[in-house]
Amino acid sequence: MGISGYKSNKHIVYSNKYHVVWCPKYRRSVLVDEVASRLREIILDVADETASEVLEIEIMPDHVHLLCEVDPQFGIHRFIKLVKGRSSRLLRSEFPHLKSRLPTLWSHSYFLSTVGGAPLEIIKQYIENQSWQKTKTHHS
Repeated sequence: MGISGYKSNKHIVYSNKYHVVWCPKYRRSVLVDEVASRLREIILDVADETASEVLEIEIMPDHVHLLCEVDPQFGIHRFIKLVKGRSSRLLRSEFPHLKSRLPTLWSHSYFLSTVGGAPLEIIKQYIENQSWQKTKTHHS
């Protein structure tokens, strides 16, 4: 850690925080129970391997919210591509029911926003509240 609140590598001092959202193909509600737990592990493994930091993860049955910081020389696109590719391969081999329901696990697209306008605590709160809101609406 270089300057307070910033990360650094050999050449850059940076603060690049991203809010990323992506969905399973056809927005199927397959990210539950053991699949969700294993997905969380895979995301954290990829973050460790790429010197990225996961600040928050919220896995909903039909989408994933991720708040992360990625070295700009590695690139957010490469990070997301690695997470989606590895998780699709591993989850579909470890949970065969995913193969029968989906031709591929993830849709090709994703939402990406840099986090700068809103304080990080507000964004963390938003992500944490997603599961509560979804549960509330489904059980009301």
